[in-house]
Amino acid sequence: MLKKDLDLERRWQQLRLRLGEQIGRRPKDLNAILFLIGVQELGQGKRSFSKEEKQDLMHIAICKALSYSGFYELEGLDAQGWPHWKKVKNLPHFDLLEQEKLLKMHVLEYFEQEMGWVFVPNPSAPPPDDAPQP
Repeated sequence: MLKKDLDLERRWQQLRLRLGEQIGRRPKDLNAILFLIGVQELGQGKRSFSKEEKQDLMHIAICKALSYSGFYELEGLDAQGWPHWKKVKNLPHFDLLEQEKLLKMHVLEYFEQEMGWVFVPNPSAPPPDDAPQP
C-alpha cells in the first residue's frame, strides 16, 4: 500500500470513529457516510426516507463532496427544499478503486470544511484493523 493510500485510510478510519461517537454507531462504509451527508445537506432533520429519497440523498452528498474540486455547482433548492446540482466539468475516467479514493478524500474535506473536524494520519501508528492489505 502506498503511503498516500495508507494516510487516506487512517484519516478515513478516524472519520468513522468520530461519526460513531456522534451518532452512536460507526458507519460501515462510504455509502453510509454519503447518506449522512445527504441528510445533513437536505436539512430536514431525522425522518424516514423512501428508497428513491435515499438514492437522492446519496446523489446530493456526492455532488456536494465533488463540488470542492469544482465538478458540481449548486443550482438551488426545489419547492420541497431539496438541493439540485449541475455538473460543471467532467470527472476523470477512474477505475472503481480510484473513484472511491476520490470520494473519500472529498468526504473528509466535507467534514473538515463543514464541521471543522481535523483528521491527521499518524505515520507511526499501525494500519487500521480493516485497512486493505498490500
